[in-house]
Amino acid sequence: MSQEFLHAALRGTIAAMSMTGMRTFAGESGVLSQTPPQLVIGEGAPRMIAAVPAHRRHAVVELLHWGYGAGGGLAYRMLPAFVRRRAASGPLFGLALWAGFRLVIAPALGLRSERERSTGDTAALILDHLLYGLVLGEIRARPRT
Repeated sequence: MSQEFLHAALRGTIAAMSMTGMRTFAGESGVLSQTPPQLVIGEGAPRMIAAVPAHRRHAVVELLHWGYGAGGGLAYRMLPAFVRRRAASGPLFGLALWAGFRLVIAPALGLRSERERSTGDTAALILDHLLYGLVLGEIRARPRT
């Protein structure tokens, strides 16, 4: 894998880690009732996650989230340079990832609670995906001319 793609995956991972901090704050402050990783543990993959010792499940799901973030960083890198040059491209990309989770991944995993989220939960998740995109876009490799 080229250095540019490794850098893109690292950017995506760092952006996903920043989301983790925001979600922790939102959950601890009562704004967010359940994070997507908690939904995955509870509803979406109980048989797959059951093989993981209970005290390690949250860590494993978080690593999967960071891996998803790395994949997002790679996908963002694949966008044309003229798109990535736009300041709004990162946050818009983050929103697209949120919509993809909500419309495709959550239903595929059978996450019923995702469809029943409160307005506050939805707003918190939109904000953390905007943060993901902002971090992803602001530390992006500038396309060379």
